[in-house]
This record gives sequence, C-alpha cells and structure tokens, in this order.
Amino acid sequence: MRLSRYFLPVMKDIPAEAQIVSHRLMLRAGMIRQVAAGIYSWLPLGLRVLKKIEQIVREEQNRSGAIEILMPTMQPAELWKESKRYEAYGAEMLRIVDRHERDMLFGPTAEEVVTDIFRAYVKSYRDLPLNLYNIQWKFRDETRPRFGVMRGREFLMKDAYSFDVDEPAARKAYNRMFVAYLNTFARLGLKSIPMRADTGPIGGDLSHEFIVLAETGESQVYCDRALLDMGAPGPDVDWDDLQAIVDERTALYAATDEMHDAAAFEALKEDQRVSARGIEVGHIFYFGEKYSKPMNAVVAGPDGQSRPIHGGSYGIGVSRLAGAIIEASHDDAGIVWPEPVAPFGVAIVNLKAGDSATDAAAEKAYAALGALDPLYDDTDARPGAKFSTMDLIGVPWQLIVGPKGLEKGVVEVKERRTGAKEELSLDAAIKKLSAKK
Repeated sequence: MRLSRYFLPVMKDIPAEAQIVSHRLMLRAGMIRQVAAGIYSWLPLGLRVLKKIEQIVREEQNRSGAIEILMPTMQPAELWKESKRYEAYGAEMLRIVDRHERDMLFGPTAEEVVTDIFRAYVKSYRDLPLNLYNIQWKFRDETRPRFGVMRGREFLMKDAYSFDVDEPAARKAYNRMFVAYLNTFARLGLKSIPMRADTGPIGGDLSHEFIVLAETGESQVYCDRALLDMGAPGPDVDWDDLQAIVDERTALYAATDEMHDAAAFEALKEDQRVSARGIEVGHIFYFGEKYSKPMNAVVAGPDGQSRPIHGGSYGIGVSRLAGAIIEASHDDAGIVWPEPVAPFGVAIVNLKAGDSATDAAAEKAYAALGALDPLYDDTDARPGAKFSTMDLIGVPWQLIVGPKGLEKGVVEVKERRTGAKEELSLDAAIKKLSAKK
C-alpha cells in the first residue's frame, strides 16, 4: 500500500476524551473514530488489525473442533422470554419494538438463538459433541461507556456454544476451549492467565476469565507467579484428553477481585504472590442444563430416553483485544504491534520522494517485499514526521531509504520493538526482511 493513496488520518495531539493508553493511541493512529458514546467506526488501519485478530481467533476455534456459523444481531424477545432471561438480563439489553409491534433486541449474546438452532436439528446423542461458534457484533447498553474499545457498547465478539449429552462430556468441551484460548492469546502476543470467575448473567457453576496483566487494567487480580512462566500448550496436544493441562493451571492460585480468597493468596510464598491490574480478554462458562431445560433442547440418549443437553458458552472480545494488545505493548512513541496482528509487515520509508535514486531503491524494495504486505511512505513529508508516523502506528519493521545512505551503498533496517538499527545493502535488507514472512 502506498501511503500517498491510503487513508491514514493520524493526529499529533492527544485527544482530551481518551483516558487510557489504548484509546489515545487508537485515535492518534487513525484506527477508530467515535460515532456515538461507546460506538466506533473502524478506519482502514484499525480494520486491518481487527481482521488479523479475528482470523487468529477463527483458526484456533477451528483447530479445537468448533464449527463456524453466523447468527443475526437482531433477536426476537420470545426466545429470551422462553429462557427466562429477558427481564433478568437488565438495562444493558437494548430492547426494540418493530413495525409489527413485536419485541426485539440487539443481541448482547446468543445462547438462546444457538439453542433454538440446535433443538431444530439435533435429536440424538450420536450427533454430539457439537460446538458452534459465531463472530458477530454485539451490543450492551453500558451505563458509562469509556476507555474506547475496551468498554464500548457495540463490540465484535467470538462466542462459541458447546452441546453435550452429559456433564463429563461437557467438561471435556470446556477443556477444549480452555486450551484453545491459551493458544489463541499466545499467538496474539499476549500472556493470558486463566482465573476462576463469577458466572454473572450467563449462569452456571464453572467459569474462568482469561486475564492479561497491564498497569491500566480494569480490575485487580491475584495469582501465583508460576502461571506467568507457563507457555501455551500449543497445537500438538491430545484434544480428547486435556484434563492434565487444565489441572496444572487451575491447581495454582489465580482469581479476579470478585473471587479472591485473601487467606489462600497469603498462604503462597511471598515471592510467588502477584497482585496486579488485569484486562479480561476471554471468558468461558459451563452452565449445564440452564438453557436446555426451559427451551426443551433434548436428545435421545444411549438408552433411548430423552434428556436435556449440557451446554457451555465461550466468549472472546475480538474488538476489545485490539485495545488490550496496545495496553500490553506500547512505548512513549506509540504502538508496538506483535507481528501476527500488525497492520503491515514492514514500512518502507523514502526520505526524499522525487529523488531518482531513493525512488528507485524504495520501489525495488516495495516490489520485492510484497509478501510482507508493505506500507510504502512515498509522500513528501519531512523525515521527522515520517519516522513519528511509523513509530506511532507500530509497524514491526522499517526499511529506511535515504540519499546519504545510498551514497554509501546502504539502507537502514529498524526493528520497532527494540529500536535496534542496522545498515545493510539494499539486497541484504530485502533478504533479511523477506525471511520474516
């Protein structure tokens, strides 16, 4: 992409309404624009990041055996009344009446809709287990939307729903999502910690939040330091037997403020106690027959008798993750994207657009690095402004082409994360960067 033809409305000044780092940087980098309180347009740079996060989430859901569907944003109130949640959900639900005087709502979640799909088609235990997931926009009418995409009213969420014949099978489905989430967040460049959590309006008796530590986190969290040293399980696991992996992590103390047991935490060795701020990036629930009983979602069991299915739901805030990654990965100059979600793989900075030598070298690099989806700054802005923009938007690598360097036969390669710079011949720089793909 040539910057001269791209829509990148960066801002020099810090927006007054932005209270946390991610909100400030997303506005300054031209990623989002507020349309109304808690509702944002995603501009080209932000949309690129959002789509990359979404794709990683999708790939890990598919790897775990979940199957993608797409459910509507608008839902009939009848389904929620059937599950007894319509009144119980509270003021966060945006209720609507259509022209035919039917009660509708903008879905904050989709347990009722997916249960209705399930009961229409699945009749036997032989069709189980089943996990259906959806990546769709949701709406929750927050009383005080704030912090940009971290606490918005409209948000993109991955929500998965498992269906199993009994509790042991359902807990295996829960474990699959537990491990899939650890792998997902690791691929996004995040260290996530599963913490026992309150089930809230979803219901059930088993729930974990996945928390990323950040100074600007929304809640206080507590955990055993050993959890920070554990890597992601990775894709090469036995997806039919994950209990040992789950047990290893859940045996260690980790809790959100709502579930915190001060005595248990104090029992840890002092150097093992971690008390920090955290950001929730995922939440999983096992809720048994909470929806299947009132909505009559039953299957014929091995004995031929009908029985309510056991369910679970599993959410990841896809749009929230864009903010969470920035909170966990930034510096004074701007965003420092992990490479898997960076909007562009490399930025080519032509320090003297219009000069035949720099133009030729930059064009050569732009053509050669096409697989990295490069952003080519071919504008006539001053070098300082170009450097500031590239640091602000956080492209992982910069290839800087200037007349003084070319006179010496070199260009400069800069790594955004470390700030390390290296002078190389143009061909050597292209080879080095090409290896990043």
